[in-house]
Order: sequence, then C-alpha cells, then structure tokens
Amino acid sequence: MSGIVSRRILLVVTGLSPQVVTETTYALAVGYAGQACWVPTEVHLITTTRGADNARLQLLHPVSGWFHRLRQDYGLPAIHFDESSIHLIERPDGTALDDIRDDDDNRLAADTIAEWVRRFTQDPHSAVHASIAGGRKTMGFFLGYAMSLYGRPQDRLSHVLVSSPYESSPEFFYPTPQSQVIRRPGSANEVLDAAQARVWLGDIPFVRLRSALPREMRERTDIAFAESVRAVQASVVPSLMLDRQQRRVLAGGVTIRLEPADLAFLAWALERHLQGRPLQRHRRLNQPEARSDAEEYLAQYASLGDDPADTGTRTHGRLSKERGLLMGFFDERRSKIKRAFTAALGEGHAQAYLLQRCGPRGRSEYRFSLDPSSITLR
Repeated sequence: MSGIVSRRILLVVTGLSPQVVTETTYALAVGYAGQACWVPTEVHLITTTRGADNARLQLLHPVSGWFHRLRQDYGLPAIHFDESSIHLIERPDGTALDDIRDDDDNRLAADTIAEWVRRFTQDPHSAVHASIAGGRKTMGFFLGYAMSLYGRPQDRLSHVLVSSPYESSPEFFYPTPQSQVIRRPGSANEVLDAAQARVWLGDIPFVRLRSALPREMRERTDIAFAESVRAVQASVVPSLMLDRQQRRVLAGGVTIRLEPADLAFLAWALERHLQGRPLQRHRRLNQPEARSDAEEYLAQYASLGDDPADTGTRTHGRLSKERGLLMGFFDERRSKIKRAFTAALGEGHAQAYLLQRCGPRGRSEYRFSLDPSSITLR
C-alpha cells in the first residue's frame, strides 16, 4: 500500500433494492463476531435510473432515509453519501439506462463500472471495498472483474449475507439496535423483529491483475472494459498471430501495427523460431550467413506486397550494398518492434513477445521465449 489511506470508499452496484447499501455499511462499520470495524468515509452507487430513484427515496430521504437512520442509530461519523454519489449507467448520447436488457446495455454497464473502479483506485490514498451483492448478476460480475483488473492490495471485494427470512424482506435495511417490527415476507399477518436479524460479509478473494495492464490503461478515461480484458489476456496468456495479408500482429488479441520492413523482420524471426533456428547479429560484410539471412528476410518482405514507403526498393538496396543483413539493420528492426509492442502492452508484459539475447557476448543468439504452439503465421 502506498501512502496513508485517507479515503475509505464503499462501492456498490444496485438495482431496485438499495438495502445492500445499508446492510453492507452496517457489517463494515458496526462489525460482527470478531470482525474489525471499517467505517467508510464515502459511499458510491452505480445503478440505473430506477435504481437511483429507489436509493434517493429509501436511503437519502431527509426524513425517512434509512442510511441517515443507520448513522444515527449507531453513532457513526459523517459519511459522504448524497445524490452526487449515485452514478448512472449512460448511453453515448448521455441518456441514462432505466434497466439492463440486452448486450449493448451490458457493455455500457461494464464500461461504467470499470471506469469508476479505475478512477477510485487511481488515488494512492484510497482503499476501495466493493460489494457485488446488488443489481443484476452481470453487474456483480463486472464489478468483481473490474476489481481484478484494477484492485490493489488494500482493496477488498465482498458479498453481504443476511439471515433468513430477513434477506427477502423489502422492509429490512439493517439490524436495528432496538426492536423494530417489520412484516414477514409473503405474509399479511406475521411480523419480524429487525433487531434479531444477522448480517455478515462473505469476503471474496480475487486475483489482482493490475500490474498486467499497461500504465496508459490505468490512467486513460476512455478505455473500454473489453479492451482492458484483452490487454490482460495478452500478458497473462501469450499468443501471437501474424497476418501478412492484413499487415498486422495480434498479441493476445491486442492489435499491433508495424511498418512493412519491421513486420517482415518479425515474420522472418518467427519462422526461424518455429524451425528451431535462432538469429545472430552479423558484423562483417559479405559473410555467407549474413547473405543467407538477407535472402530469407527479403523473401518475407516480398510476401507482404508493395511497400509504398520504400521508394526505389530502399530496403533491397541497403541489404545489397551491405552484402548481407548486418547488425545495424538487425538492431534497427528489433528496436522498432520493441517500441511498438511496449506501447501496446506495457513494458513488463511486452517482454514475453520480444526477441531475447542468450549466450556469451560475442557469440550471442537471439530467440523468442514463446511456445511454438502459441504462434500462428498467416
């Protein structure tokens, strides 16, 4: 954890039942059965317009709001939670969703949830406690996955649990310190005492993949949820596909564009890797090995078709003049490929896709660490 935590953020996804907010706040701030108290300094909701209306009326109403009652009943300190803390899932045109009904709505929900988690975890002085108990099941899934993408050691994920039959009662919001009569769910005559209910948190361990995201994806505000997932996939499960016709490379699903000279070099290096033949840097003109490497490379270059930037067959002329593929050309291509992969994947996770030097100096060889089965050449 970096720095002192001054913001304790409770982040909740909700649907039409905002009780999850008070139930989770109660479990965190009041505690239970040896559970240490963790009083949030602020509460944030991600929801639809219908969910927002219910939260405003049932939690934040100045007279009957259950969140205010909870704080008063248990003497909790000030917790920032007002209408500005309710974040709506919106379409690109700014209109808010009233429900989540189809794939497009799910995508918007995922992007919204991931963006708020990314934003809250950007602050080094914050600790985020996210609850997946409310809202549609897909919303809980997206929140849990977003915590995996962006969560840090100080962040937690949980699901609030309420004893039966209170968990299905629309009148139950938290165990009250004094007797509070509420109706039993499904019965017109039977009642329950809210003070007798039990509430606790199911702590959910989650894999933290934050370090697998390129830094720019942790800082940019326009990153889609699916794009972040692809970036992590590229770093966790390396797979490389080179498409000569489309002149592109896919690293774990992330598209990387290379200039033709660099793409041909990568194709040549991958072909050699699949054949079990490492690469070498040649220093002297007119070496048989350097001439042979140049011929192999130029065959890959020709397979890409015309290069509009290579007027007068500059690449052919350079390799012909130097009488082979020498270290200057080798290092230039390798450096440009490294920059492209690092920009797309981040410095740490680009390494899985780059040529690595091995062997003693002077007799070094260059090879990939990629498993041949993870490479596809089209």
